[in-house]
Amino acid sequence: MSQESPAPQRPLTTALAEAAATAGHAPSVHNTQPWRWRVLPEALELRAVADRQLTATDPEGRLLALSCGTALHHARLALAAEGWTAVVERMPDPGDKELLARVTTLGRLTADPEAMRMVQSMRVRHTDRRPVSDEPVPTTAIGEIARAVTAEGSRLQLLDRDQVLELAAAASHADTVEADDPQLRAELEYWTSRAGTGTGLPPEVLPAQAPRTTVPARDFGHPGTLPVGPGHDRAAVYALLHGDEDEPDSWLRAGEALSAAWLTATRLGVSVVPLSAVVEVPGTRQKLRQLLAGLGFPYLVLRLGIADPAHAGPAPTPRLTTEQVVDTSALHRAQG
Repeated sequence: MSQESPAPQRPLTTALAEAAATAGHAPSVHNTQPWRWRVLPEALELRAVADRQLTATDPEGRLLALSCGTALHHARLALAAEGWTAVVERMPDPGDKELLARVTTLGRLTADPEAMRMVQSMRVRHTDRRPVSDEPVPTTAIGEIARAVTAEGSRLQLLDRDQVLELAAAASHADTVEADDPQLRAELEYWTSRAGTGTGLPPEVLPAQAPRTTVPARDFGHPGTLPVGPGHDRAAVYALLHGDEDEPDSWLRAGEALSAAWLTATRLGVSVVPLSAVVEVPGTRQKLRQLLAGLGFPYLVLRLGIADPAHAGPAPTPRLTTEQVVDTSALHRAQG
């Protein structure tokens, strides 16, 4: 569809409900999908689901808010692809901490071709934890991914070789800390043993053995079934997603930036693996802040690379059904 072509005329409520459903493709920590949408006659409400928060790993809700931010960005793109201009009010009610955002619209324009391409990327985006190939990531692609992050109010700092070695040490330390904590181990075991539930990480997306890489991957406590292959991470680019604030609003916006970066990378053929363990442990999160020279707060580490084309990667992780994450009961009452 060209930019001049009008979007199909469909009711706003249909567009809102479908945007909420499309947001179900968004990535989340351990595939917890800690969000629930409420569709109103003229708005969408995004709510955090406390039951799917990692209470041991993420007690302050950083990764929960970041995960919900990816869903928020997905919903915004879905509306733009339909020709609706979304207006987002983040943290609209200080007295209701579970209400993270309210999305309304300014009206209809023409369908956004770039948003349409990003929506297509949602359906194939996945996390490939295998080592990357020796093919370098094009500089132009890295620049485009970084600009996508900046457009959402966060920043992406690329790490040089010495900083990658510091990251490797921090990741190794975080892994040791978490392996020694029985509550964290139990929580990880729970979210990696939920095959068939629509949440969690099934065996087929977890490496069958620890990859031989400079920056160690998370130890999930037991092997999966994803073949690792002979690759390394020598050609990978490591980057730090960060911003100026360390508050729920900024965590939510960081998730929107992560979604923009990941979908852009998917369109460009670049693999993205988020590394969250180093931000889960306070000591290593502070180490990441030192890599920023204290000028900002780290939200997440990203590994960018070109996947090994000789081996098939994993399929997208399972998702909850639309009925489990989208509440349309207010529409039925309004129609009644």
